[in-house]
Amino acid sequence: MLRQAISNSSRAALRSAARQSTRSVQIHPGIAAAVAASRTAPAAARPVARWYSAEATEKKENGDAAAAPGEAAKPAEGESEVEKLKKQLEAKDAEARDWKDKYLRSVAEFRNLQDRTAREMKAARDFAIQKFAKDLVDSVDNFDRALTMVPEEKLKGDQKNEHIKDLVNLYEGLKMTENILIETLKKHGLERFDPHGLPFNPNEHEATFMTPMPDKENNSVFHTQQKGFKLNGRVLRPAKVGVVKNK
Repeated sequence: MLRQAISNSSRAALRSAARQSTRSVQIHPGIAAAVAASRTAPAAARPVARWYSAEATEKKENGDAAAAPGEAAKPAEGESEVEKLKKQLEAKDAEARDWKDKYLRSVAEFRNLQDRTAREMKAARDFAIQKFAKDLVDSVDNFDRALTMVPEEKLKGDQKNEHIKDLVNLYEGLKMTENILIETLKKHGLERFDPHGLPFNPNEHEATFMTPMPDKENNSVFHTQQKGFKLNGRVLRPAKVGVVKNK
């Protein structure tokens, strides 16, 4: 009971002290009005106080600092794209030059092939009768041998009996036949040549013997043993000759 009475008395004393303290504190009218207005104002109209930590501020500053090098890296990236395009252009130019070189080489090879084919066709036409011509020249040689067997004094003699006249007529007939044959062969590119009195040419002549002759020029042909033949400018058969050898 005593304790309860003491506690009740202490509580009453505290209440009276609190009342006196609130009565003694005077609140400024403006502050009170502001407090009352803030209590009656809606929540959307009340000013909101925001607090930022130092860590968030540092992150923002670091982000701005990191963004600056990124913006500086954009021009470098643009330059790398230009270099890449330049390299691609150089590669395409090199490829174009390579294809152009291949094209020019192909054209040159094709033209060379055309020229070579034309030469081979011409040679085939010109020398198609080469084997036949080789067999034919022996017959021409026989005409020549038959004509050389007739002595010149019998052909040029004033007194001609019946036998000599027949020989002259035969000679003239053989000579005319030989001339016609030679002209016909010449039309087809086969020509006969006699190197008598000309310098010795190993590409066209075949020396069968050599002898010194003071009144003749050295290395010259003084005797034709067998006449030569050419087929379209090419030696078909070399002439067999005797050559002067004074040294």
